[in-house]
Amino acid sequence: MYHAVLPHLLPSLWNDVRNAHTCAWMVTGLLMTHSSSFSAWVAHVHSRAQYAQSVERRFSRWLDNDALNPVDLYGPLILRALKDWGETRVVLALDTSVLFEGECWIQVALLYRGRSVPLVWRVLQHPSAQVSFEMLAPLLVDAQGILEAAGLSEVLLLADRGFADTALMGCLQAMGWHYRIRIKKNLTLYTCAGQRVCKVGEVALKPGEAKFYHHIRLTQEQFGPVHVALAQPHGLEDPWQVVSDEPTSLTTFEEYGWRFQIEEGFKDNKSGGFRLEDSHVRDAGKLERLLVVFAVAMLMLVSEGTGWVEQGRRRTVDPHWQRGLSYLKIGWRALNYALSRGAAVLRTVCLLPGPDPERPPPRKGDRRPGEFSLDTFWALAFRPSS
Repeated sequence: MYHAVLPHLLPSLWNDVRNAHTCAWMVTGLLMTHSSSFSAWVAHVHSRAQYAQSVERRFSRWLDNDALNPVDLYGPLILRALKDWGETRVVLALDTSVLFEGECWIQVALLYRGRSVPLVWRVLQHPSAQVSFEMLAPLLVDAQGILEAAGLSEVLLLADRGFADTALMGCLQAMGWHYRIRIKKNLTLYTCAGQRVCKVGEVALKPGEAKFYHHIRLTQEQFGPVHVALAQPHGLEDPWQVVSDEPTSLTTFEEYGWRFQIEEGFKDNKSGGFRLEDSHVRDAGKLERLLVVFAVAMLMLVSEGTGWVEQGRRRTVDPHWQRGLSYLKIGWRALNYALSRGAAVLRTVCLLPGPDPERPPPRKGDRRPGEFSLDTFWALAFRPSS
């Protein structure tokens, strides 16, 4: 596994090639143990060290190294993974997660076939999931730099209502990115002539009804023109209210609904996969560098799962008739299957554009509140009005 991982890491911008070898061992330990516990990784490391404590100190020194920049280390790898993406629109999600009640993990992730793959991230000593635009700006610059280097300019960013900030919208507009952002009910809508229309929460909607406002402006700043989509889904108290830089329709709600894939990505990093809590790392800088290891592992697993599905080998490791596992879980099982037979793994790291060739069927009870597809919208008999 180590010799499969290392070649993908060497082209990154390392200040010392020995750090690349340490990172490869950390990724190997994570993939082999399904845990972020350093003590669990030790058994998989081959080195001259005679004591487990020496190996653990090696990992700790790596996390302490302020000269290791996550963008420099991970950027070249995700660039190579996107080399065949072509002109297909890139869909990103922006979200935060509070770690250990003291650090805020901000992430921009690429949405990919039901899950998310990290693009850029920051960890701040900040006890709240609410962050200012000033905290987000450096992250957006890094994300834009990676995508431009990959030749990708058609970008759609999705974000929850905690990011409904006209400063963010203006920044995305200047970058040439599209967006779908959920907004709060106290936001005021104005016509392009400056006349007040209403507050978002004042729009009365019956269950199953949707309304669309085109070419309007937001807040007293008169930001816009933008487009707003409002809907009251059946069986939900909380309406959906989304602002878009492109004309809205029922499809706008489906596009915004893709955002929930990043929540599955956070889960994969925590209880559903890598078990971040096992690391016992509590420092923001160390966590930011530890997430390099997680991001590399996740990208490799999703890439491996993609390859097995493309080759028609999914059912070798997935017992379901139709795809029942995420690409990450397929990739993880594929690695174990190949290693147990002495076969090569991780020959390439690549994400393919276009729709999922094997979309899993919806599972009963799997839909979270407020999450539904366009088909569900039509089935609920929405009555669009402009």
